[in-house]
Amino acid sequence: MAEVREFTLPDLGEGLTEAVIVQWLVEVGDVVAVDQPVVEVETAKAMVEVPCPYGGVVTARFGEEGAEVPVGAPLVTVAVGAVPDDLAGDAGGTPRAGGSPRSSGAGSGGGAESLGAGPGGPATAPASTSPEAGEAQDSGSGNVLVGYGTSSSSARRRRIRPGAPEGPAHRPAAPAPLAAAAGPAPTTEADGTRTVAVISPLVRRIAREHGLDLRDVRGTGREGLILRADVESEVRARAAREPVAVAAAGPVPGEERIPLKGLRGAAAEKFRRSRHEIPDATCWVDADATELLAARRAMNVPGAPKVSLLALLARICTAALARYPELNATVDTAAQEIVRLPAVHLGFAAQTDRGLVVPVVRDAQDRTVEQLSAEIARLTDAARAGKLSPAELSHGTFTLNNYGVFGVDGSTPILNHPEAAMLGVGRIVAKPWVHEGELAVRQVVQLSFTFDHRVCDGGTAGGFLRYVADCVERPALLLRGM
Repeated sequence: MAEVREFTLPDLGEGLTEAVIVQWLVEVGDVVAVDQPVVEVETAKAMVEVPCPYGGVVTARFGEEGAEVPVGAPLVTVAVGAVPDDLAGDAGGTPRAGGSPRSSGAGSGGGAESLGAGPGGPATAPASTSPEAGEAQDSGSGNVLVGYGTSSSSARRRRIRPGAPEGPAHRPAAPAPLAAAAGPAPTTEADGTRTVAVISPLVRRIAREHGLDLRDVRGTGREGLILRADVESEVRARAAREPVAVAAAGPVPGEERIPLKGLRGAAAEKFRRSRHEIPDATCWVDADATELLAARRAMNVPGAPKVSLLALLARICTAALARYPELNATVDTAAQEIVRLPAVHLGFAAQTDRGLVVPVVRDAQDRTVEQLSAEIARLTDAARAGKLSPAELSHGTFTLNNYGVFGVDGSTPILNHPEAAMLGVGRIVAKPWVHEGELAVRQVVQLSFTFDHRVCDGGTAGGFLRYVADCVERPALLLRGM
């Protein structure tokens, strides 16, 4: 008999306690290998694929796409050792007299002669007799860390279509989930014309709260399953058709509500906490960036490693923090202490389709400008692809915010809690400027510096910003150290 095992959302580290289901990578009836990704989730840090430590046939999935799942909640159940006949036959088995293929022991979860659902739950013939295969099926990988697996290969994903003919025999139906392991079965309600399929208790609760008859809702899920989005769409459509009382509570017709969860929710909480805890102040100065742009052009000669403007600014930041180490710090509110940090882990703001993220360049003080440019480019590409790891988004000590890419001159940003300082860089634009005693058109940038007033006073903040501006105007001050 195949053993049904439940795989729950693992502890993703970095203090994360939940994740949002972005996309299912398997369906009920699919065959999965040990450590094959089964679902893509979004945490407060990044989007990651979650591998399942068991190999076999998926018998149930839990949670709709878009649903928030806490750590420890079930994701899927897997019938360990159960493999459909067609997959076993493909692996090199020979048909029996009755027409069903013989298992060869190949496949991700071991061979099985039959797979079906009887009154007592899933039933299978004995699995492969190979001790090695049986041990792998029973033990799983033991791996629950996101993004790490013990096997780089993935199983062939094959759907089990109940009742579908195949050769002289019929393919057996997919196993029904065990009641104890797979959660509640779909609720069906017949109205004489069609059957209403509902799995999620949340869907039923939303329908009850809005007085919605589920028989009036057309499900868009698999085999007509009614999803949360279907119910919410029907609620909005009904609200648009009916007059709304002035004093009525609830959604206004036509309004859009965006949940503050996942990456967006984590950012909102960090902003709130920063404004609540940190007494921040901002100072700013205009600087002539003409020479900085000329230095970058001179460095980007054919055959040399490409240097970005952001990398030059990052190098200026690390030099300024070496002069003003009190700004590379955080405040321990519980101990009422300022903690000065030995290394500069430089974060930089990056806008992506999923929102604002702050990748972190580790030990930026030890990197050359070419190395900074390469690492910033790598992290930016990973951010846009949604592939940054939690470690690459955590434990920054200072942030560089280039909001000039949005075409604006200045800003008073919110500090990236628990950091104590942030340098903001506006757009570089041609302006009239007094240069060497004469009026000229120069490339001018506005620099802003936001700092935690608990770690320093205005003199230190002003000294830091003035040094940064001097390096922007006369980059030769730093070229020897780059």
